Amino acid sequence: MKIAIAQINPTVGDLAGNAQKILTAAQDAAAQSADLLLTPELSLCGYPPRDLLLDPSFITAIASTLQQLAQDLPLQLAVLVGCVEPNAQAYISGGKPLFNSVALLHQGIQYFHKRLLPTYDVFDENRYFEPGQETKFFTLNSSPQKIGVTICEDLWNDEEFWGKRHYAVSPITDLIEAGVDLIVNLSASPYSVAKQQLREAMLSHAASRYRCPILYANQIAANDDLIFDGCSVGFNRNGEMVCRAAAFEPDLLFVEFDEKKQDLQPSIIASMPENNDAQIWQALVLGVKDYTRKCGFSKVVIGLSGGVDSALVAAIATAALGKENVLGVLMPSPYSSEHSIKDALQLAANLGIQTQTLPIEELMQGYDRTLASLFADTEFGLAEENIQSRIRGNLLMAISNKFGHLLLSTGNKSEMAVGYCTLYGDMNGGLAVIADVPKTRVYSLCRWLNQDLEIIPGNILTKAPSAELKPGQVDQDSLPSYDVLDDILERFICNHESASQIVEAGHDPIIVDRVIKMVVRAEFKRRQAPPGLKVTDRAFGTGWRMPIANKWVSTSNCQTNTLEQTSLTSQTSA
Repeated sequence: MKIAIAQINPTVGDLAGNAQKILTAAQDAAAQSADLLLTPELSLCGYPPRDLLLDPSFITAIASTLQQLAQDLPLQLAVLVGCVEPNAQAYISGGKPLFNSVALLHQGIQYFHKRLLPTYDVFDENRYFEPGQETKFFTLNSSPQKIGVTICEDLWNDEEFWGKRHYAVSPITDLIEAGVDLIVNLSASPYSVAKQQLREAMLSHAASRYRCPILYANQIAANDDLIFDGCSVGFNRNGEMVCRAAAFEPDLLFVEFDEKKQDLQPSIIASMPENNDAQIWQALVLGVKDYTRKCGFSKVVIGLSGGVDSALVAAIATAALGKENVLGVLMPSPYSSEHSIKDALQLAANLGIQTQTLPIEELMQGYDRTLASLFADTEFGLAEENIQSRIRGNLLMAISNKFGHLLLSTGNKSEMAVGYCTLYGDMNGGLAVIADVPKTRVYSLCRWLNQDLEIIPGNILTKAPSAELKPGQVDQDSLPSYDVLDDILERFICNHESASQIVEAGHDPIIVDRVIKMVVRAEFKRRQAPPGLKVTDRAFGTGWRMPIANKWVSTSNCQTNTLEQTSLTSQTSA
């Protein structure tokens, strides 16, 4: 039996377009004499469809599109399509109105329902779906081979691998007890750093534990904040990898199931990106490319400050869209250093992108005149500094509105975490490209990018980072060093460590308390930020659900009464 995996890039809601991608893959698979084709989870409607699932007309359209696809497919090929199916018992016995399903299109339509519905991080499937209750498999034609069907989370409940069960039900165990010969899994598993290594370890363990080969089909796509890396993979009954599709690219992968050996045979194993920096780079490039295309944009605009963050975003955008589709805008103020302007222009030359220079001194003076009487007898401070950022934000939005360019914001995760950013200024944009990339990783990515050819000018990587909103300003006037800050943030945000645990790890308790309070107080800013591409296990996006009006602050109770007046916390006020 020859099996194909269609690693496609669906667009949420584009039923006709997604059906055509499945049909094209099916025609190509049939031309290679495949017997069975796998597609990703919810491949027909795109993942995640979110509240589109609450629209009855959307559900009706999915059903009619599936029926038409079934008629159009090559007759000799069986195809597993990710879709939704109405729950006929919902209005009788209660329950959610839909199932997250797989439809087997072959001599009719047979449905399989997802049994484990995740509700953690970015997932909220209990909002829409009823869990399936049945252990189901199928056979093809005269073949006696039993093929068990699972959907994404159904395989993520092996207590031997994880150390405990996350759900009472174990779909994979039930399938093994039913005597299946092969397990297939249709997934839409979002990317995060090193996620594929975890998937492969889990799948390998399950295949060897149960002595049953497993095929895993994952989508490659970026839909809003989520990036899906593909890397569809297969393991034989010994837990050995036999095939892997490309990372971050559409692919059509073929593998043979030997019915005599009752096992998958070796096939193509695509290479993985060389390291985590290479992975993150490919993920962000895909994220910008798909978000721009799927939202109907062809060109982007970026504010170029001469700093490392805007440099990295410009490089990502150029790789994603082509140099002809990226506009860099320099907006120097009287506080902008000569080297910042020079560095920004050198970056643009290295990338080959167009630039425009819009000095903002006269606009700053206009604000000063307008606010002179109101601000009389006060000292220059954050309000005046942030006006500069908001002037720049307005200019960039004007360009976006005038020419239809998507504005990419350039703030990194470290800044977003502690609120070291300006609402309606540098936070303006339609997509926050590196909002889930800590500052230390920003530098690491730039150095990786420069390993063969200098793309990011060297001075950008060696000078002290600065917002340049007042003379001689550097980030470390207001923040701990980024290596210290990022470690505290990683422990607090991603690892859920308490302040006392972070202090026990060797950090200054005063700094820990300051940073944690900054994170809490900056929540109102993050709620107003553009969507950011997720590349870590815990991002400020759909999986981050913190209250804004919140009096709980996890501190180590060290110096907490003296922190209110520090410059660290004052940076979060605007």
